Amino acid sequence: MTDHHQTNIMTLTRYVLEEQRLHPDASGDLTVAMNSVQLGCKFVESCVRKARLVNLVGLAGITNVQGEDQKKLDVLSNEMFVNALKASGKFSFMVSEEVDDIIFVPENLRGKYCITFDPLDGSSNIDAGVNVGTIFGIWRLPSGPRATIDEILVPGSEIIAGGYCMYGSSCNLVLTFGNGSVEGFTLDPAIGEFILTHPNIRIPPKGKIYSVNEGNSMYWDDATRSYFDSIKYPSPESGLKPYSARYIGSMVADVHRTLLYGGIFAYPADRKSRSGKLRILYESFPMAFIIEQAGGRAITGTQRVLDLVPTHIHDRCPIFLGGSEEIGQVEAAFASHASWVKGNAK
Repeated sequence: MTDHHQTNIMTLTRYVLEEQRLHPDASGDLTVAMNSVQLGCKFVESCVRKARLVNLVGLAGITNVQGEDQKKLDVLSNEMFVNALKASGKFSFMVSEEVDDIIFVPENLRGKYCITFDPLDGSSNIDAGVNVGTIFGIWRLPSGPRATIDEILVPGSEIIAGGYCMYGSSCNLVLTFGNGSVEGFTLDPAIGEFILTHPNIRIPPKGKIYSVNEGNSMYWDDATRSYFDSIKYPSPESGLKPYSARYIGSMVADVHRTLLYGGIFAYPADRKSRSGKLRILYESFPMAFIIEQAGGRAITGTQRVLDLVPTHIHDRCPIFLGGSEEIGQVEAAFASHASWVKGNAK
């Protein structure tokens, strides 16, 4: 007899539909929107897997709005997501890391949502075969298809869905709709579907790993340096062991590990980047949303990330995210030391 547990699988599409049934007044628009997101993720995963074979590695010969050299896969991934999201008819605006301005959807295809996304985070690692990923956040536009661009620059707390898709040894999509649960799906290439493999992910309140680019440590402020010294060199009388360092350099991969194993991921402000490095709308907001829904916290050092209100679509911010205990210690360090965030660092 067939094993029931192997045939009654929870796919991403089925999960989204079941979430829709829990809200009798739901229109189904978010379900369609998510289908376009997962289509984009499947396409990018396929391209990443065969990038070297079909000459998709290397530079495309242009730079993006961030001043970064674009890879061939950056350009292809962005075009795929823009076309898939536009065709869904559920979005009025899109904000992409790879495009200078807001992407306006034609009036006949406009919907009630806005989506922000980084189509290929960590693409500088592509040539080395390191994990990369897609990050996205979805907002409901109060005015629907008649919305103006002012409705995009809102606090992160108004996000209604956030997620990321990681392309590596397996293709993992992590998603939350802000209902206090975070679900992880793995792509089964045999059937072309994302299968629920990590239900109700919860981040441990305290971990043993820190993830930060210590190559920038000479530019850190006193608060950041104090915190990381405290977990690297705990006092002997405390009986605590030092944290282990793990840094991949791809936000999706580093945050995914932090989400599963606990600890802290940080990209703090420093002397070179006093406003931080990560983009608010399509990197910090979605990741902060996921971490909070999984029971963790995300702050700039002094402020909750999701309370920020960007003034430009490509604004940046510093970020510390992870278990509640780690972030509490970060807050204490920033309360008692000078920092770039508070404007009193030297």
